[in-house]
This record gives sequence, structure tokens and C-alpha cells, in this order.
Amino acid sequence: MSDCASCACGGKIPPVEICLSYLAEENVPNNVIDHCMAVEHLALKIAMRITQDQEILDLISRGALLHDIGRSKSHDINHAVFGAELLRKRGLDERIALIVERHICAGIDAREAEENGLPVRDYIPQTLPEKIVAHADNLTTEKDRAPARWKLADVMARERGKGYDESALKIEKLHAELSELAGIDLDDIK
Repeated sequence: MSDCASCACGGKIPPVEICLSYLAEENVPNNVIDHCMAVEHLALKIAMRITQDQEILDLISRGALLHDIGRSKSHDINHAVFGAELLRKRGLDERIALIVERHICAGIDAREAEENGLPVRDYIPQTLPEKIVAHADNLTTEKDRAPARWKLADVMARERGKGYDESALKIEKLHAELSELAGIDLDDIK
């Protein structure tokens, strides 16, 4: 396993190639890597309507690429915590670890974390990169093992169908917030 502190990124924001190598080193399944790349693509489309700050765009890109690295250990909700731990051990920028840790739905609070067996704290996206990656992930799913784009109504129906009404409301609120910042309903971004 390579250590980010001694790699080309020097413990900062790693290049795309390093992120992809981390996914491979952790044995993340190819379909999950494809999903991560699709989330990155959508996240950057959203982000570029909001900011041109290259550091923020780089954080969003790398956070999106690495958001599911924890799926090498689990496909349960705890994959976000596992993923953040993996990135911290590699010495990555803490902002990327937080993007990974807080990408589940539109965030879960300490009560929900406890109910799901996670370390008890809030996992609610706080920063613009955290919010964009979390929501791009909400809107990107797998269909026939290939990434596919969902509309907000589909995501909300999926969440409500599982009995996650609170999650659906958080996702709707995040969608509205990011749509306002982007100046376009995110469902209309091509």
C-alpha cells in the first residue's frame, strides 16, 4: 500500500491517477469504480456551475472518485466510515476524508448513526464539496451494473419505498440548495 505523504501528492490533494491506483490497491470492484467515475463526472458538472475555484474543483473530483473506496471492506452504510479511515491512513487531505465520510444520502445525524451502528457523531455534509459529492452520488445509480443517472423524483421514490421518508426530505432539501446555487434544477444538467 502506498502512503500519500510520500507519493506525488505530498499529503495534499492527489492527482486523479493516484486516486484510481488507490481504488485498485484496495480491490474496489470495477463496477464500483465505474460508479465513482460517473459520480465524479456529474459532481464536476454541478460544481462548475457554482465555482471556478480550482482547489474546490479538485477536492470535488478526488472526493467523488474516492467516495466509495470503503466498499472494498463493506457494502453497508459503514463503508463511508471505512473509506474515510483508509484515506486518513494514507495521509490524504482531511477534506477528502470528510467528503467520503459524509456522502451517505444527504447526511445522517448522530441519532441515525447510532441506530445504524456507526460511531456516534453527525455525518452531515457541511462544505460545498461534501454536499456536491453526496448529492451527485444520490443521483448516480447502477442499472444493469453500469452507472445511470436518476432524477430527484426517482431518488425520493426509492428512499420512501424503503421507508426512509426523513432521508428523502433531506435529499430534496439538498437538491434545492444546490440547484439554487447552480442556477438550474440539477435534474436539467446534461
